[in-house]
Amino acid sequence: MDSTDYRAIRIENMRKLEALGHEPFGRAFERTGTLDRIRELGAPLLAAHAAAQAAPAEAGSPDGQAPSCPQVRAAGRLLAIRKMGKTIFADLRDGTGRIQLFVNAKACGDDAFAAFQLLDLGDHVGCEGELFVTRTGELSIRIASWTLLAKALRQPPEKFHGLTDTEDRYRRRYVDLFSNPESRDRFYKRSAILRETRRWLEARGFMEVETPILQPHAGGATAKPFTTHYNALDRDMFLRIAPELYLKRLIIGGFDKVFEIGRDFRNEGLDRTHNPEFTVLELYQAYGDRRSMMDVIEGLLPHLCDTVIGSRRVKYGEHELDFTPPYREVAYADLVKERMGADWFDLPLTEAQVRVRAAELPFDPAWDMLLLTHEVYDKLIERTLVQPTFVTRVPHEFVPLAKVCPDDPTKANVFEFVVGGRELCPGYTEQNDPFAQREAFQAQVDEDAESTDEDFVEALEYGMPPTGGLGLGMDRVVMMLTGTEVIRDVILFPQLKTL
Repeated sequence: MDSTDYRAIRIENMRKLEALGHEPFGRAFERTGTLDRIRELGAPLLAAHAAAQAAPAEAGSPDGQAPSCPQVRAAGRLLAIRKMGKTIFADLRDGTGRIQLFVNAKACGDDAFAAFQLLDLGDHVGCEGELFVTRTGELSIRIASWTLLAKALRQPPEKFHGLTDTEDRYRRRYVDLFSNPESRDRFYKRSAILRETRRWLEARGFMEVETPILQPHAGGATAKPFTTHYNALDRDMFLRIAPELYLKRLIIGGFDKVFEIGRDFRNEGLDRTHNPEFTVLELYQAYGDRRSMMDVIEGLLPHLCDTVIGSRRVKYGEHELDFTPPYREVAYADLVKERMGADWFDLPLTEAQVRVRAAELPFDPAWDMLLLTHEVYDKLIERTLVQPTFVTRVPHEFVPLAKVCPDDPTKANVFEFVVGGRELCPGYTEQNDPFAQREAFQAQVDEDAESTDEDFVEALEYGMPPTGGLGLGMDRVVMMLTGTEVIRDVILFPQLKTL
């Protein structure tokens, strides 16, 4: 049968249930608790059953049942129904777990038993009865009465495989979540990662704030923005590509430690590691620098591993990542020399191009040494950095909004934090010189002075203390810690092409 046939059968069952007095889309149902709580109530029964199995001669009750079976009220979705003559076994699931239902006419009555047989997979029901343990050791509810709470008119996926079509899983995430335990667990972990990130930061004096998503300037990073028009002000606005410039205004205003976890938007491509709408943790610490931000990373990630994952060693693809600090710190130039030769930065451009060709890396002949070198890093080096690594002393041209290294003005005092061959986070010693900031803005926007955020430059002239800042891609953190290699698997509702 196709989906239309199944739907017709379900509607017919719904009409039959209505005729028997069962409202198909019912009312609120008071529960003893969620199913994980009900399972806790049944723990003594399971212990008594185990003891009876170990010493059957001392068991005080027949059929493996424990005494003092509590009465409970539970609700959830039916995800398995097994009819065995005059008894029906069913699996009830809510957002916290599952429990088995035991239904027969002796306990609930002939009419209720007959009506239960009209239920379909996916239906929501409430039930009341006593907890007991079956002979096979399964904690169950012996149903005395039940209530239809919501009729499912569409067939759920086959229970052992869930939604198997990848695109369908993203488009019908609601089905994916109730039918695929792995997917549901991944999003529970995502929620826990965000919660523990907030707890860790707040315990260290960081204050969570909110800054505008609609901004008059697409600032704080270099990316193509989404543009909209604000009718009331009659001006174009941008979905933020980063909250950086507003968070720095708060540092200037006297908040010493601030952070924001929120959405950024970049009008760019979709692939396995990029989504145009994504979640970032961005934070700033007054009187700090790049090294202060390294301390944050080396404290936060082990905490997330300990509290959410349960281990600092995480399987990711074919690798096992170890998030135990300290993490490797290595200069950008040293990585290039390791890959392309110790004399790389002394080579004439033509000879450097010969080496790149030998490495079978395509490049644009018009590139200068700076761009050629960065292509080598981007395509040949970064993907080899599997274990957590701070790549430091990056060419200043690539991060013009950061301060330069005190001993070399051609290098930015920053790090790129790379794990599993992908950048998770840049960390900066932030630029607090308003003259240098204006020059960087103008270079960034091709000398279009009207695009310079003059309000931010003016704010800097009031004095921003030495500051460290970072932006941690939380989607990628969830990917790494849950062993997920596709970003759409960790975003509840990713952007998709129109059908």
